[in-house]
Amino acid sequence: MSGHSKWANIKHRKGAQDAKRGNIFSKIAKDIIVAARDGGGDPSTNIRLRASIDKGRAANMPKDNIERAIKRGTGELEGVTYITFTYEGYGPSGVAIIVDVTTDNKTRASADVRKIFSKFGGNLGEAGCVSWMFDTKGYLVFENVDVAKLMDAAMEAGADDINEEDGVVEVFTVFEDYAAVSDALKVAGFEPTNSEITKIPQNKIELDFQKSTSFLKLADALEDCDDVTGIASNADLDEEAVNDY
Repeated sequence: MSGHSKWANIKHRKGAQDAKRGNIFSKIAKDIIVAARDGGGDPSTNIRLRASIDKGRAANMPKDNIERAIKRGTGELEGVTYITFTYEGYGPSGVAIIVDVTTDNKTRASADVRKIFSKFGGNLGEAGCVSWMFDTKGYLVFENVDVAKLMDAAMEAGADDINEEDGVVEVFTVFEDYAAVSDALKVAGFEPTNSEITKIPQNKIELDFQKSTSFLKLADALEDCDDVTGIASNADLDEEAVNDY
């Protein structure tokens, strides 16, 4: 959101990840379980699993938690049966929002997501109404690094795009190149503070202070929902609103 980091890292910068670490671990575990279930338990051949494991490691998720989640996904351990689905809709000024849900109770999850959209001024749309505005890409975030050296390493590794804003560097990859770029940057000495497969908007809609604040409240409520495992939007947030939130 000029860049993507304004929203994607707002909680990280405020330290809210520590306060909600249990919630974060639970959501990442769901991602790992579903990825292993759908694509197998080998991260070298399952890009989504590899990205979910990387995301867990970046959040300091214990190794045992990651391994248990993989085994639950492959059926080696018993566990909850999850279903996944996606909601598409609109927020302030018509910004597009995609909400990924992983749940063991679709009725509960659907009711919760609908309630949040209604409460914070959003509107749910039909399937496919906004997904065409996004591309699925690998996404890595780096902070407190030598920006020039990281950018050089990312370009050499074959990154699709690079963005730097306020010391936060975002590296985007095409889906298939995620693992190769991630490995190359780690070999070069760069460890991401966030790493995942996500949906990146092709274009953005600029929001003023008030609309940005409204959007952040909606996004925050969705992120706090236990069944929501991912959010994407084409909102371009106001810098002052982000800093004040």
